[in-house]
Amino acid sequence: MTSPWTVSPRPPGAPEAAALLREYLIDVADRWYLRHHGRAATAEEMAGHLAEMVDDDLAPPRGVLLVGRHDDEPGGCVGLRLLDGDRAELTRMFIRSAKRGSGGAGLLLGAAERAAVGLGARRLVLNTRLDLVEARALYARHGFQETARYAGDEDPYAECWYAKDLARPHPHSARDPARSAPS
Repeated sequence: MTSPWTVSPRPPGAPEAAALLREYLIDVADRWYLRHHGRAATAEEMAGHLAEMVDDDLAPPRGVLLVGRHDDEPGGCVGLRLLDGDRAELTRMFIRSAKRGSGGAGLLLGAAERAAVGLGARRLVLNTRLDLVEARALYARHGFQETARYAGDEDPYAECWYAKDLARPHPHSARDPARSAPS
């Protein structure tokens, strides 16, 4: 029996977070190079992409990086950044290959949606590529709809875009027992 997933915010520069972000980039870059050039990215190409990857906006107050742990080891991550007062962008969604199929992606996505609401977002947007079919299927299963390229997206590798309106907690939710008790 495996242990459940846990999710917590981590600074992008924390060792486990940085390792996951690096693995994410290697995974998506190698898939892109295989699709477009018939080979994996070279060490020089990867070094260039790693140097370009800036994740300091995946931290408070305008973002967050969530790390999922499974069997007491880092298993995946997802990032959020506020684009404006109403929209947050989901990015860096990644599950290590050995952890795929264990429920972590859905758990991380749900945690990201709650974190986006906590940051004040009413809508979650993201970009992805056509070849990342697992990610596209995940987003569709979780209520994301395909949409046009959104303002603020400058990713030259993006080929499709998704959005989801987020449920806002009711101002008199059960979190405040004094307000939810009958009069």
